[in-house]
Amino acid sequence: MAVDTSSQSVAKAAGEDVARGRSRGTGKHKGGGRGAARRSLSTHWYAWAMVAPVVVVIGVIIGYPLVRGIWLSLTDANERNVERSIGVNHIPATYEFKGLANYADAITGGQFLGTLGWTLVWTVACVSVTFALGLALANILNRKMAGRSVYRMLLILPWAVPGFVSVFAWRFLYDERRGILNQLLAGGGIDAVPWLNDPTWAKFSVIAVNVWLGVPFMMVALLGGLQSIPGELYEAAEMDGAGAWQRFRHITLPGLRSVSTTVILLSTIWTFNMFPVIFLLTRGGPGEATQILVTQAYKFSFEISPRDYAQSSTWGVLILVLLMVFAAVYRRVLRKQGEVW
Repeated sequence: MAVDTSSQSVAKAAGEDVARGRSRGTGKHKGGGRGAARRSLSTHWYAWAMVAPVVVVIGVIIGYPLVRGIWLSLTDANERNVERSIGVNHIPATYEFKGLANYADAITGGQFLGTLGWTLVWTVACVSVTFALGLALANILNRKMAGRSVYRMLLILPWAVPGFVSVFAWRFLYDERRGILNQLLAGGGIDAVPWLNDPTWAKFSVIAVNVWLGVPFMMVALLGGLQSIPGELYEAAEMDGAGAWQRFRHITLPGLRSVSTTVILLSTIWTFNMFPVIFLLTRGGPGEATQILVTQAYKFSFEISPRDYAQSSTWGVLILVLLMVFAAVYRRVLRKQGEVW
């Protein structure tokens, strides 16, 4: 019995020593983390000083509007109940907190879902066609040919021209009565096409303009990726009897995978929020046929009366959430495929 009691005492003492050791280890880890942070700050203070202004600017330009927009989306704020000044008279805000009611109305309403459907079609169509054309042109320009530099400059030109200038030029081309496109069709005995006045034709028209603006970026990015693929791989494959399609499938596409994933993601985000093309070309018309989420959010805040700031902010937050979900899913798919992004 004495032996058992002694064994229990020794085990208890050992357990207390282990517990004290863990406690000291935890405290050392916490202190070590704080010490590492202080050492990093003291060692790299110059880098932190250079980054600080950028962080402040981003916080002011992006952080505050984002927080403000999220707050307004939880209220019933509009043009009539926000804080404003009329002459010397200051009118305080009278809008009220509504919680998630705006989100529920937007998600369950037909307008948001209908606009989201066309926005998805618009995004997928533009990105797919832009990527296909950019890849084809990049493959052509990656070969040795006479005047290759001239062709590159001409194909990059739409990217160099300001977007609104390109859109207005296309609007002139699409003019139903005086546009060059319909004049060419009339010369061939074909009736004029209502490019911007018919819902179906208007959708094709805005997609064509956005593809025109997006192909140069896609081409340049993919051309850089093609030039990074070693030429020895193509030579070895050709010596082994591989055809053009086999070389493209087994060498070109895998070699462009890292570049393609990045440009597709960027192009998707840009196209999803491509405000200038829709707004300047059709203003969402005819009717609401070409209205995408971002232009509809703008319409709530600046065109309808009274201006519905709460609804506009709600749509803006939903756009942000949709793009964040897409980026997260996209990243997860890439990681499953072995891509690091």
